[in-house]
Formats: sequence, C-alpha cells, structure tokens
Amino acid sequence: MKKYLLVLMLVSFTSVGFSQDIIYGVRGALNISNLDYKPDADFENKHRNGFAFAGFVDFEFNDKIALRTELQWSAEGAKAQELRADYLHLPILLNISLAERFAFLVGPQMSLKTWKENDGFSTFAFSGVVGLEFMLTDEFFIDARASYGLLNVLEEDFANLEAKNTVLQFGFGMKL
Repeated sequence: MKKYLLVLMLVSFTSVGFSQDIIYGVRGALNISNLDYKPDADFENKHRNGFAFAGFVDFEFNDKIALRTELQWSAEGAKAQELRADYLHLPILLNISLAERFAFLVGPQMSLKTWKENDGFSTFAFSGVVGLEFMLTDEFFIDARASYGLLNVLEEDFANLEAKNTVLQFGFGMKL
C-alpha cells in the first residue's frame, strides 16, 4: 500500500510540475537609491539616480500565483562617488495577481557587489522587496518596487556606523 501511495504522490507532483507555464522576460528600471545610516550620517547624504537591467523567469503555478526569479544588475548607493555601489541582485518574488492586470510582488533579494575592491562596502547584501506590476498589454508591463536592506552594507571597519540600502525602482518590461 505504501508503494502505491508513494507512486501516486510522485505522479501527482510530476504532473503539477510539468503543468506549470514558464514565461521569460526582460526588464529595465530607473533607480532612486540611498543609504540609510544608523546613527544618522554627519555628512551630506544625497540620493543617487541610476539604472537597473534584468532578465527574469516566471513559474506560473496557476492564473493567480507565480514565482519570479530574476538576475538584475543595479546601480545603487548614494550620490557621492565614494558612496556608490553597484550590485548583481537575485530577487525571488512571489507574484500574486490582484486583478486581471495588477499583481503584487514580495520576496527576498540576495546581492553581490560588483564595484571596486576595498571601498568599505561588504561583498554580500540581503534585502526585502515589495512591488506592484501593471500589465499594459499581454506582453508589456510597468512596475514600481521598493527594497530595503536587512544587512549592514558597510564592512566591519566602520564599527560605529551602519548603513542599509534603500531603493525605489520604476520599471518597464516585456514578457517573451
């Protein structure tokens, strides 16, 4: 009996796995980023405008829920040259359809710094991401996302200062 139950479960999970729709796409975005310091920075800390470019894959579980994995390059940090850091992000977002053309995105984002070595920034960053997506057509969409760093992005040399990335993104994308 256990063997039959195991085979039935295996066949069920396999058929669900193969019934997923997989959608590929590309996305570009305008970033407005800054570093959130604790304690507050005693120097001028202006935001940085930058760009982000990404490729993504949506694994649709049904018509309401999908899982989006994305590989994104993003220019972040603050405006001053010594406070800039560019990242390679890997967000894993739950894509929940709110209406026919609106979706809510939420999930974690792991990041690797791609900027200079020995610049005071740690190599790894971790953030939480939330966003809204609006489908203009069946292929094209616009979105807005906010991410907030959950880890200090400064190396331990700055023991008295902690900084976390904060980023707003306004994007345009296409599902292929």
